[in-house]
Amino acid sequence: MLTTDTRQVEQWRELTSAVAGADAVERDALLTDRAKATRREIIKMIDKAGQGHIGGDLSVTDILTVLYNAVLRIDPATPDLEGRDRFILSKGHCAAALYVTLASAGYFPASALSTFMDADSALNGHPNRNKVPGVETNTGPLGHGLPVAVGQALAAKLAGNGARVFAVMGDGEMQEGSNWEALMTAAHYGLDNLTAIVDRNRLQQGARTEDTSSLDPLDEKLLAFGFELRSVDGHDYDQLLGAFAPSSTGKPVAVIANTIKGKGVSFIEDRVEWHHKVPSAEQVALAMEELA
Repeated sequence: MLTTDTRQVEQWRELTSAVAGADAVERDALLTDRAKATRREIIKMIDKAGQGHIGGDLSVTDILTVLYNAVLRIDPATPDLEGRDRFILSKGHCAAALYVTLASAGYFPASALSTFMDADSALNGHPNRNKVPGVETNTGPLGHGLPVAVGQALAAKLAGNGARVFAVMGDGEMQEGSNWEALMTAAHYGLDNLTAIVDRNRLQQGARTEDTSSLDPLDEKLLAFGFELRSVDGHDYDQLLGAFAPSSTGKPVAVIANTIKGKGVSFIEDRVEWHHKVPSAEQVALAMEELA
């Protein structure tokens, strides 16, 4: 079991305090630096491991950066703090992005990132709550994360502790029927403390989502299921911050975060083959140059 890195927790607290107190320009610069550092580390991890889901890791990075550095009410020094906000990465195959984000907040030492996908490493290909502090539930089989998030949001309502619950699904994952059952349940119970985020990069393994099983009009479907809808640029920090604000209608919130798969690395962006392709040494160098 990994343990807290207290020194890194203090650095994370300094960053979140700076973000909270900055004007929009300074805030965006701080978050941009953090996101670029995350993307560089993802490239390094996947390069060393020789496996991973690089496209989706890069598309979800800005969402994670905003949540963990400007939104979530958490304390990495006390991962199981009662009444904490909770985050679930339902698209668990993009674990590398989550691991880097958790390490940067001090949930565990950043040195552990070099063990990604190693035999017996806590940082395997899908998040495991029994091994990694900050992981709220095991994910990987698609369509499981949102139902768990609904249960956690309902539990928070019953406890009256004010906790909010956020879950990120891949857009291809929204083809799973369990998600729509969860959406119906969330609306039925009026879970205005739940925010369901769709990483809408429009690509899944092997093809575009609309060519595989069309989701559009996704916005109208989410509205019909009883959600307060927010559709934003998933790489714009100001828009993401607005999207992650508490519900204004008493309904659960659905965020369609329009993203670019492989965001930040030009030759990976919006390319279906990079769902889980591993970059060559030359491509790693090019990616690092772009993310400098």
